[in-house]
Amino acid sequence: MEYRRAAIPALVGGLLLTALLWWAGASTQALRLPGTIDVLGGLTAAQLEHWLTPWSYDPPPSVRIGAETFGVGEDGAAIDNSRYLSLYTTGMQIRFVAVLLFFVPGALLLVRRLPPVNGRVPATLLAIWAWGLAAGTLAVAVSAPWLIAANGRGSYRFLPQLAGMASAGRQILVLAAFVAAVVAVLAARVTAKGAGPLPRAAVPVTAARLAATVGTAVIAVSLVVLSYQPVAATLQTASTGTGLFAEPGDLLRQWLLLGSWAGPAGTPVGDWFLYRVADALVLAVVWWSLRWLPVLLTRTTVPAMAAGAVCATVLGLLVSQLAQMVVSDGGMRWGLVQLSAGIGGGVPAALTFGLLAGTAAAVTLRVAGGRAGAGGVEAGAGAGSPAAVSEGLTPKGWRRRAGAEGLAPKGWRRRAGAEGLAPKG
Repeated sequence: MEYRRAAIPALVGGLLLTALLWWAGASTQALRLPGTIDVLGGLTAAQLEHWLTPWSYDPPPSVRIGAETFGVGEDGAAIDNSRYLSLYTTGMQIRFVAVLLFFVPGALLLVRRLPPVNGRVPATLLAIWAWGLAAGTLAVAVSAPWLIAANGRGSYRFLPQLAGMASAGRQILVLAAFVAAVVAVLAARVTAKGAGPLPRAAVPVTAARLAATVGTAVIAVSLVVLSYQPVAATLQTASTGTGLFAEPGDLLRQWLLLGSWAGPAGTPVGDWFLYRVADALVLAVVWWSLRWLPVLLTRTTVPAMAAGAVCATVLGLLVSQLAQMVVSDGGMRWGLVQLSAGIGGGVPAALTFGLLAGTAAAVTLRVAGGRAGAGGVEAGAGAGSPAAVSEGLTPKGWRRRAGAEGLAPKGWRRRAGAEGLAPKG
């Protein structure tokens, strides 16, 4: 798909995502009304307010108190601390602009290489949804320094503060990104009309499976090796740092660990096994996504594979988190809001290792695909496959071709079988 056709849905989705997050942040005042607390309950209202506050222009109490007081500088002159309020406003402006700037390029790449036609609609929808979460997380991380400085203690434990603030607001981002993805896909369906054929790629099966395995192995380094609690504890304390960069452990764990696990000591083996199954779902989703991503793309490039791997990792985390909600010990004792508190976590690490996994998968695909050559078995190279359809060699196409060449039914079947295009079975 051309850039001009893909740019419209990407821009529409980015503007809608930004508007939804702004509207969600503006709704925090409504959660403090007595009627809202009576309807939702105090705990639920407080939890929702905690989710929405990172997207609210209404400054937190720490910033408001600082804006109403005055201090004395080194020269004895009064300092107007209202500048802290200005810093907070600037940080929020950067946050919303960053959402748009991060979302549009990624969505543009995904819509262009993964257009929602020829059976790709579910894949495109899920990919743009996952990329919306990644864009929102990056926007929160980029704007966090201004909000930390607005609290008046920017130099105190800066990296731990940055790690804590970069993980905020993810729950409402999951819902907003899904709505934006739906609208972006609908817009892409409209702009894709008249764009010409956008066939799927024909990829050797062995190469696709090998690339998916290599990419999944990269994700497993974070999910299995680094997320093991003794290893994570070593990572937490190994780097001390000094000054502004002191205590980087929290930030390293946030951007390098996709989960956390340990042995079943002290917990029932059945519960421990259920949570490990939920972790295994991440690897299963990543492998399946990377296995079919090269086939779904109109052209397999390193940027497209890297972005697709990030989306696959985020989707795997969402599936795992939903599974953990189901098997949670809290069960019916907690409401849906409380059970959803952990949704959307792990996205920073998904960005780090997703980019590495996608790049590794793309390189493996090129190397293995080049060795397979023209004699390799193409993914889905039977009746109705992209290669067959593009050449008109569906069953009806075989009959027309056989009739033109004077071949009997058995003859066109033998001819199709010789070309590797006969229906299986």
